[in-house]
Amino acid sequence: MISFLTLLVIFIIGYAIIAFEHPLKVDKAVPALFIGVLLWAIYALNAESILNLNFSPQWQLVQDAGKSIQRIPKNISNQEINPLLEHIIEIGKSQIHFVTSELAHHLVEIAEILFFLLGAMTIVETVDQYRGFDIITKKIKTNNKVKLLWILSILAFFMSAVLDNLTTTIVMVALLRKLIGDQKTRWFYASIIILAANAGGAWSPIGDVTTIMLWVKGNVTTIPIITNLVLPSIATLLVPLTIVSFLHKGTITKPEIIDNGVRQTSNKVQTIMLILGVGVLLFVPIFKTFTHLPPYLGMLFGLALIWLVTELLIMKKSHIYDRRTFSIYSVLKKIDIPTIFFFLGILIAVAALQSAGHLAMLAGWLDETTNQNIYIINLAIGVLSSIVDNVPLVAGAMGMYNISEVGAFAQDGAFWQFLAYCAGTGGSILIIGSAAGVAAMGLEKISFIWYLKKISLLALIGYIAGAIVFYLQTVIF
Repeated sequence: MISFLTLLVIFIIGYAIIAFEHPLKVDKAVPALFIGVLLWAIYALNAESILNLNFSPQWQLVQDAGKSIQRIPKNISNQEINPLLEHIIEIGKSQIHFVTSELAHHLVEIAEILFFLLGAMTIVETVDQYRGFDIITKKIKTNNKVKLLWILSILAFFMSAVLDNLTTTIVMVALLRKLIGDQKTRWFYASIIILAANAGGAWSPIGDVTTIMLWVKGNVTTIPIITNLVLPSIATLLVPLTIVSFLHKGTITKPEIIDNGVRQTSNKVQTIMLILGVGVLLFVPIFKTFTHLPPYLGMLFGLALIWLVTELLIMKKSHIYDRRTFSIYSVLKKIDIPTIFFFLGILIAVAALQSAGHLAMLAGWLDETTNQNIYIINLAIGVLSSIVDNVPLVAGAMGMYNISEVGAFAQDGAFWQFLAYCAGTGGSILIIGSAAGVAAMGLEKISFIWYLKKISLLALIGYIAGAIVFYLQTVIF
């Protein structure tokens, strides 16, 4: 039991160090990588004592599967047993083998997220390198803080529904850098965009990873999830936006355009790169829908396409300095690799808690203390998703409850729809609680404490407002 609790204590300490990144002057990627590795190391060294507590649902599944397989009649030769079944038997015989298999399983899922993030960041940075976003920023004439905030928030809200909240945030941060010079002002706008992107992703089947999970598994379907969550999601954004509209007046200061002697790209090239960049990002959900393959493959295909176009454009450059500046290699130098490592560390750490059984215990405790009140359970999951990754929390909820024929747990039932809303928008309460928040935090170096002071209360108010709208919809209709 001591080893089991040690995992939780290390995660909390590491999380606190991440939260106080700026006062401690330690990059958040450092504690994230530390806790990610330490949790799995302690887990592996104490696998027997931790797994014998029987808190890990995955371990129980392997044990049950192993017992079922061993009941196969002995007159069947080993050659006739599926190699996969033999592998399950081997995992069930050794705790350390189980731990390493779990790590490998989670690493595949984490790698998908990292490749997706790396591809999206490279595509957006490439469009920015060719000044494709200048076409959009030139159309935004207003310097009024409130008007600009509404324009960008609405844009992020609907972009997130079509793309996803992570990609949308990366694109919008690139736009912000063209529109706002002051760092703290840009932090504020980026933070509101996190709220908008998470709200926009919650009501779309392809807008957020947790909604995608529920959609792919058949817990929710396309039209009902859109019609029942669009109003709560709008409320989640409109309420904070309305509040800040009364508090933040004045005008913004646009950044100075620095010309380093690099020849300007033509309007034609800017347009080509913007259309191509947006096009390949829009292609990703289409690719996933038709092929049923992970989204990162569509993102990598888009990256390959935009890479090819840049190579063709570079061939036309006569000046050697222009060739170097506009090559994909110069773009890759600008990618924020520490953010990638931060994602890696924090996701590995959460995976360890999921595998060892901490999250399952949490889900069980919620179920017991709330007496299966679907609204309280989902509201709690939403708040918890601001601390712990929402993917394992939703996965745990999906594992705890089966789709029933009728009632709240039926397909498109109130439980599953409210779960999609809460898990999608609750992560906005803390900057580390969503992929969009983590991406913005890494790209703009937003302080955890600053976000907690300036944005968390607004996000919580919006979260509760959307939940009230959903509850009223359910009761009335």
